[in-house]
Amino acid sequence: MYGLFNKRANDALNANPDVFLYPQSSQINITTRGSDWYWTVTAVMAVSTIAFMGMSFTVPRRNRIFHYITAAITLVASIAYFTMASNLGYAAIPVEFIRSNPKVAGMDGLNYREIFYVRYIDWFVTTPLLLMDLLLTAGLPWPTILYTILMDEVMVITGLVGALVASSYKWGYFVFAMFALFFIAYNVCWVGQKHARAIGPNVSRTFLQCGVWTIFLWFLYPIAWGLSEGGNIIAPDSEAAFYGVLDIMAKPVFGALLLWGHRNIDPATLGLHIRDYDDPITHNEKHGHAGIGSAAAQPHNHSNGANNGVVDGHNTTTTPATTSGNTAGVAPTSTGTHGTSAV
Repeated sequence: MYGLFNKRANDALNANPDVFLYPQSSQINITTRGSDWYWTVTAVMAVSTIAFMGMSFTVPRRNRIFHYITAAITLVASIAYFTMASNLGYAAIPVEFIRSNPKVAGMDGLNYREIFYVRYIDWFVTTPLLLMDLLLTAGLPWPTILYTILMDEVMVITGLVGALVASSYKWGYFVFAMFALFFIAYNVCWVGQKHARAIGPNVSRTFLQCGVWTIFLWFLYPIAWGLSEGGNIIAPDSEAAFYGVLDIMAKPVFGALLLWGHRNIDPATLGLHIRDYDDPITHNEKHGHAGIGSAAAQPHNHSNGANNGVVDGHNTTTTPATTSGNTAGVAPTSTGTHGTSAV
């Protein structure tokens, strides 16, 4: 009985000993072909940034929010790919699985793989911006947007930590990342689509195209992770090709689809009313009254105590209150084309 309770059940310290290895080199690295591909992706990201910024000048400044966000995504990605093409921004990490394939087998008994942590820095910045593009298009409330972005940060950070762990514990971080990804997919594909559909057909169509495209691609990233940083199955050059193609599809191609869809969408319809410096200040804005679109901001015409305005697009006629003696008057009523309601 004593031996049963004395048996060590927690093997974490054995699996992850307090041994810090700082190798002078890694053996499983990109080659010139991988570097050339990274330079190609760098150029694609940079050209896309210039194109998206150029497109912003075709619309008023108040309508450029999606152009700026999309251009920021490809700008940060171009810096990250410049770093990887230069063979910088990586750490040498011992692989969990030693393979017989010479491209991922290491050499001289050493099996350290080149892990580009700068890739995760890129994702930490760009994926929240990409979600902002999507969720603002759907007109989601800010609490939902912020919580979805938090789960995205959880996904990226756990992916990074898992990539830097040498033991099998890396797959625990992979599970956390997948949980976060499923939460994001739910908010985009289900909650976001319901909000977009309620706004209008143009918004719903654009959000559906970009949302489905994004979530489909994002579920391919864990496969790339499992084949490269996780399982050490494919060579770093193949890893570069896999991630590079995914990033091109998820950033420049996504951005082009999104901005094309937004050409007929006024950001104000999404709750993004942005006033430029040369726009006239309305009476309500000047005096701090309710914003545009609220009931208090709608104009009312008064004539002999009657309100002959327009409420929600329906003509109304208001009957003034009547009084009898010291008895309180009857509340005025507003009779419209769709019935009578108390004012």
